[in-house]
Amino acid sequence: MDFWIFMFIIVLVIPIAMIGIGLLFIYKPPKQINSLYGYRTSMSKKNQETWDFAHQYCGKLWWILGKQLLIFSIMPMIFVYGYEDNIVETVGGFVIAFQSILMCCSIIPVELALRKNFDKDGHRKETICKDRSTRV
Repeated sequence: MDFWIFMFIIVLVIPIAMIGIGLLFIYKPPKQINSLYGYRTSMSKKNQETWDFAHQYCGKLWWILGKQLLIFSIMPMIFVYGYEDNIVETVGGFVIAFQSILMCCSIIPVELALRKNFDKDGHRKETICKDRSTRV
């Protein structure tokens, strides 16, 4: 029982961190480009506009993913409540591995959004409106 509680808390760390950091990136992102804190990739650090865009996008993505991961992480742990420690450990390990992979893979949609909205030098791409007469 004590090990299950410990593992349950550990399984909640990544989703809660994603929710918290997501909200932080949305409402209080790092103001200036730096190498210590924030969403730091070569594309996001091109200029202030790419930096701000990446934090807003990543923040929203992590907030949504974190909430979903929280729900889907609790379910398997509830299922193994009362089981032997080795089973709880195995299930918890698989849940944490899945969370870690999903968290790392969240870089892909952020980078794709950056490349969709900015050129390789970090300048915002022009978009053509539907009536094709107005450029934004």
